[in-house]
Amino acid sequence: MNRFWKWKNEVTEDGHEERSLELFGTIASESWFDDDITPEMFRSELNSGTGPVTVWINSPGGDCIAASRIYTMLSQYPGKVTIKIDGVAASAASVIAMAGEEVLMAPPAMMMIHNPATLAFGDHNDMKVAEKMLDEVKESIINAYEIKTHLPRDEISRMMDRQTWMNAKKAMELGFADGMLESTTKAVDMAAFSFASRTSEDSLKEKLVAKFSKPKSNTGREISALLQKLNSKEVSV
Repeated sequence: MNRFWKWKNEVTEDGHEERSLELFGTIASESWFDDDITPEMFRSELNSGTGPVTVWINSPGGDCIAASRIYTMLSQYPGKVTIKIDGVAASAASVIAMAGEEVLMAPPAMMMIHNPATLAFGDHNDMKVAEKMLDEVKESIINAYEIKTHLPRDEISRMMDRQTWMNAKKAMELGFADGMLESTTKAVDMAAFSFASRTSEDSLKEKLVAKFSKPKSNTGREISALLQKLNSKEVSV
């Protein structure tokens, strides 16, 4: 299992110990949609302690099902949740950021929101179903942005349509962030900005290329399995 989170205990400037959660890299290489182990493991670790939690985010995004469940778990956590973005919170990672009671961004950090994307296989009816699903997924994502920013839904929708990047000050102006990190010992990984906006789609394409490039690998069973994966319409943002 590819874990994209790590728990740490940190000592604050006033000497208090604080629970710290790092969400670095792509969120969930595999969808949580049909995985009962990964989300429950995350929930168990989140609820294994008490008190405030600081969530550090430096992620290009990934699976929106995983992001939705993490957002919900953090929102329902009884202690204060502070989000600290030290690199980039893009796509699905920006949805998770909205769960913070307080969202802080490092001066060079960035946030990006855009429309959800998916891969679908089938006839024109399947494409219509996929389009309708994406519309509903977009509305669900807008719910999270709207609760945090109080911006009109149509304005948020337009921002997603044009794939909007925000520096710390812009995010604060629009309500996506509450303040700026004055200092941090965390290193900002600028390489994160080189990601493709549709991470999951690119990842699946790479798997397909690797699969079909191997000699004698195009068996009927393997092709059928790949088509079934495509037809599952996994969604990412």
